[in-house]
Amino acid sequence: MKEVTQHTSIELRHLRHFVAAAEHGSFRKAGAALGLSQSAISRCIAKLEDQIGASLFHRHTWGVSQTFAGQRFLSTARKTIRMVGEGAQGVSAAGRGETGCVRIGIYSSIASGYLTDLLQSYGERHQKVRIELIYGSADEHVAAIRQLRLDVAFLARTRDWTDCERAPLWYERVFVALPDSHRLADHDALTWCELTGETFMVSEAPPGEEVHAHLVRELTGFGGRPEIHVQGVGLDNLLPLVALGRGLTLVCEGMTVARFPGVTYRPILDEILPFSAVWSAKNDNPAFRRLLSLAKVMSVRPAP
Repeated sequence: MKEVTQHTSIELRHLRHFVAAAEHGSFRKAGAALGLSQSAISRCIAKLEDQIGASLFHRHTWGVSQTFAGQRFLSTARKTIRMVGEGAQGVSAAGRGETGCVRIGIYSSIASGYLTDLLQSYGERHQKVRIELIYGSADEHVAAIRQLRLDVAFLARTRDWTDCERAPLWYERVFVALPDSHRLADHDALTWCELTGETFMVSEAPPGEEVHAHLVRELTGFGGRPEIHVQGVGLDNLLPLVALGRGLTLVCEGMTVARFPGVTYRPILDEILPFSAVWSAKNDNPAFRRLLSLAKVMSVRPAP
């Protein structure tokens, strides 16, 4: 037990001084290279030998030469110095947000728009940071944020969440996806009143539940409850159903760059959806903090 305790007290400077002495073959020359006196190097090597329990050098009038133990220890010392140096560089880079991982919860498509521009700009600045995108509902994202399993979520609307920070960042218009042959397809924009009586489809996957609630809220006031079909497919498969005339659906502006044969997008008048970043104040991930700073710089206001 005593021997283990002694070994653990070896300092990195001891190893550096030992390697310098081995490479120069002289305590005096090693000291000159390190900006130390010959006696300081000699004392350091003597302490290292005491800790290891073996002589590392033969002392000569012309300098020093390594013992058998010193020759074996040299490769270990060099490897240790290199590993510590590489580890320190890695920690330093992570601390500056240059490496690591950012886990992002998303609500809408990243086909175009603000979020696409943000991720592209961040990726160009921090090419060694891995970005993980996770689809999910707002409740799922917030639960993961509180547990620090998710760094940030970009969520629709302006709701505040307990134990979370929020910053409004951008806005998107809300569009209706409808068949090219639909009676409203030739309109430049639509109103909720014009959509009364239409059949809508929403995805069972997020954010289908939020879209369903929004449709009910906006259309119920025009008489009767709207007919909404829940489909067990994602938006990419929902739009082909729109083209087949099975119903209409809602999409955010960022999704409208994705063109599907037979599908037309029309904006709903005065329907603008705000998006915010939501995160935990306890999150100290430097890579995430750089993303958040950039997101705030790039934040945009709704078009007039």
